[in-house]
Amino acid sequence: MKERVVNRIREFRKKAGLTQEDLAKVMKVSRQTIISIEKDKYVPSLPLALRIARYFECPTDEMFGIEEK
Repeated sequence: MKERVVNRIREFRKKAGLTQEDLAKVMKVSRQTIISIEKDKYVPSLPLALRIARYFECPTDEMFGIEEK
């Protein structure tokens, strides 16, 4: 079985009233990086994933998960 990493970044970002650009600036990455992560086209590095979860005061396993295809 194949696995893929899924995330809830868009949900948390919108709930916080942030644009992709806002989050990108806070995380010190490009807006394109945030777009790619939200669309499940890019899996963030572990440090970035941890920073994102910490920023939203959310457990990492609540922000990111593994889905079996």
